[in-house]
Amino acid sequence: QVQLVESGGELVQAGGSLRLSCAASGRTFSTYAVGWFRQTPGKEREFVAVISRSGGRTYYADSVKGRFTISRDNAKKTVYLQMNSLKPEDTAVYYCAADLTGLGIRTYEYDYWGQGTQVTVSS
Repeated sequence: QVQLVESGGELVQAGGSLRLSCAASGRTFSTYAVGWFRQTPGKEREFVAVISRSGGRTYYADSVKGRFTISRDNAKKTVYLQMNSLKPEDTAVYYCAADLTGLGIRTYEYDYWGQGTQVTVSS
């Protein structure tokens, strides 16, 4: 079992920055990859970024590449998503999720999900 809790979402102006956190508990943290996804009303949940168990590999959606950075601190059992140069189209509920078997970019590859944190970017 894995429990995930996101935090850090808030209202920010376009061009600003935010750092989201995903705190994990349960299963040994270094044994699974962690991804970030986001969702807006009426749309499917979309992949944002993923980081491997050790933190040595990361992948990003094209829409956030160069602006967002995913990282993890295995000692603190926390994954971060640093978001810079935010745009109104980044507005969404952001979710972190645990992939126990791989380094997925699709929702069905993930086994556990957090409850989400709202990010709103005003123009």
